[in-house]
Amino acid sequence: MQAALTHWWEAPDGPVVVRTSGSTAAPKDVMISRPALAASAEATQTRLGGPGQWLLDLPATFVAGLQVLVRSLVAETTPVVAAEHGSFAAAVAALGGGRCYTALVPTQLHRLAVAGELELLRRFEAVLVGGAAVRPDLLNLCTDAQVPVVRTYGLTETCGGCVYDGYPLDGIEVRIGATGRIELAGPVLFDGYAGDPALTAQTLRDGWLLTGDLGTLAGDGRLVVLGRVDDVVISGGVNVSLPAVTATLLGLPEVVDAVAVGIDDPEWGSRVVACVVVPPGRPVPSLATVRRACAQTLPRTWAPRDVVRLEELPLRPGGKVDRAALAALAAARIAGRGGGA
Repeated sequence: MQAALTHWWEAPDGPVVVRTSGSTAAPKDVMISRPALAASAEATQTRLGGPGQWLLDLPATFVAGLQVLVRSLVAETTPVVAAEHGSFAAAVAALGGGRCYTALVPTQLHRLAVAGELELLRRFEAVLVGGAAVRPDLLNLCTDAQVPVVRTYGLTETCGGCVYDGYPLDGIEVRIGATGRIELAGPVLFDGYAGDPALTAQTLRDGWLLTGDLGTLAGDGRLVVLGRVDDVVISGGVNVSLPAVTATLLGLPEVVDAVAVGIDDPEWGSRVVACVVVPPGRPVPSLATVRRACAQTLPRTWAPRDVVRLEELPLRPGGKVDRAALAALAAARIAGRGGGA
C-alpha cells in the first residue's frame, strides 16, 4: 500500500477512491484528490507543531490509516507500521528519536488502557483519536497517564479529521445548517462519490459538505458534536437521542462498554435497547437499574426497554462499532430471549 501510494503521489492519474467504513449505512466509494489529501496533511502538521514520524496502527484502506501514510509523505519521514512488529510496544520502540505521532480509534485506546500500556503513548507528541466519541473515564485515564490525546472530528469526505479538539484546522470552515446538521467547507473536501452523481449533488452544495451529524457552535467557535442524524429514533412518539442514552449506560459501574440502539417495534415504532458489555462473573445491570439511571439525567421516556448483554461489541474493520450489525444482534437476542437480561 505504501509503495503504491508513493507512486501515485509522485504522478497522480486521478483521485484515489476510499471506501467509507459503513458503520451506520451502506459503504460509499469516496473520490479524493491529491491536493485535498495534501491540504489535510499540511494543516495537521501545522496544528501539531511541525513534521514528525508517524506510527501506523490502522488499516491503510480507510481514510484514517491512509492519512498516516500521506502525512509521512508530506513530512518526508518513514512511518513505522505496527503490523510489521510483534506488538504495539515493539512498534513504539522502532520509532526514531525525533517528534512522532500516531492515530488511533477509541477501541484501540481502550485496549491499551486495559492492558496497562497507556504509558507507551507518552512517546508521542500527539495521539489523534477519532472515528467515534471517547468515553469520559477513558479520557481521564489518559490525562492521568499524561497521554497527549487530540480528539478529531471528520469524515472520509473531508480526508479524515478536520476539526481537532473542537476547533477546525486552518482553511476549514464550520457552520450549523438550519436543521442542526454540521456543514464543512475547505480544500480538504472530496471530489464526489464514484458512480453516484445524485448522492454527490445531495451532499456537496455550493462548496459545502452536508454531513449526517448534528452539532452546535460554542461562543468561541468550538464545535460540539451531538451525534448523527440517524442516532435519533422515535419511540412512542418521542425523539430519543441514542448517544445521550449511551453516555448514561457508560456511567454504570458494572459496564465496560455499551451502545444504545433502536430496533423496530410494532408498539413503540423504535424500541430503545441497551447493549452492554460486562466482564465475566459480574452481574448484568437489571432493566430497572438501567431505566432508573437514565431517568436521573434524561427524560424517562428515553430510558431503554430492554437490556442485552454481549461479550463484545461488533466492530467494522476500521475499529468503529458496526451499529447495523449491533441492532440486528439485539433484535435477534430479544426475539429469542437467548441473550437478553
